[in-house]
Amino acid sequence: MAARLLDGKALGQRVLEALVPRIDRLSQHGIKVKLRVVRVGDDPASKVYVGAKLRACQAIGIDGGDVELPADIKPSAVFEEIAVLNRDRTVHGILVQLPLPRGFDPHLIAMQLEPTKDVDGFHAVNLGRLLQGRARFIPCTAAGVIRLLDDAGVVLRGQNAVVVGRSEIAGKPIALLLVERDATVTVCHSKTRNLASYTRDADVLVVAAGKAGLIDGAMVKRGAAVIDVGVNRTDAGALVGDVDQASVATEAGFLTPVPGGVGPMTVAMLMENTVRAAELQCLGENA
Repeated sequence: MAARLLDGKALGQRVLEALVPRIDRLSQHGIKVKLRVVRVGDDPASKVYVGAKLRACQAIGIDGGDVELPADIKPSAVFEEIAVLNRDRTVHGILVQLPLPRGFDPHLIAMQLEPTKDVDGFHAVNLGRLLQGRARFIPCTAAGVIRLLDDAGVVLRGQNAVVVGRSEIAGKPIALLLVERDATVTVCHSKTRNLASYTRDADVLVVAAGKAGLIDGAMVKRGAAVIDVGVNRTDAGALVGDVDQASVATEAGFLTPVPGGVGPMTVAMLMENTVRAAELQCLGENA
C-alpha cells in the first residue's frame, strides 16, 4: 500500500483562483482589498513566510504590504502601529507575524487587533466564535487542514481523530474543527504517555508538534489519513515534517508531504480570510 499524497500546492492554487471573482466584485464597488503584515525583528524564517504571503497577494490582486519594526521596539509602540492600521478603513486585514522577539506577549499583541481585521483568527473574540461554532475567521493552518481532508473525500463524522500538539495556532483549533465535524477527538502532547497507543487507533492523524520524525510507520493505523503540519529544518538545511514520510507512506491511506502540503494551504486560507474581511467590512455580507 502506498499513501495518496495530498497536494496542498495544487489545492491552494485552486483556492486562490476561486477568490479572484470575489476580489473583482469588490473592485467593482471601488474596493481594493488590502492586507498588512506587521513584522517585529528580523527573524529569517519570518521574512520567508511574509514573502510567500505577499507574493500570494500580488498573484490575485490583493494590495499586500508589510510593516517592518525593529526588534528592540517597545510593545507600546507596536500597539500604536496596530492602532493606526485598525483606524485605516482602507486596510481590511492585519496580521502580526510570529514568532515575536523575547519579551513580547503574543496574546496581548493579538488583542490589539480589531477583531473584524484579525485575519489570522487569533483574537479572543474570533477564537471564542470558533469555540461556539460561529467562526468568522478560522486560524489559517487549521482551516487548511480541514480543506485538505475535505478535498480528498476523507470522512470525518464518527471517525477517531488524534491531534498531536496543542498550540493555539494549530493543534487546538484543528481539534475544535474536527469536533464540529463530528469526529471523536483525542489531543496528545509532550506529556502524553505511550503516544503510539493513541496514534495507532487514529483514522485521522494530525501531527503539529514541531518535532522532526516524531511519528513513524509503526505508529500509524493502516489506511489512516495523516496530516503533517510540522516544519523543521535539518542540519543540512532541508525542510522536513513531524512525520517520517518514508515509513508512514507505506501504511497511511492519505499523507501530506513537507514541503508542499499544509504550508501552501495556510497561505491560501489567509487570502480567503482577507477577502472575507473586506466583504464583511465593506459589503456587510454574512456578518
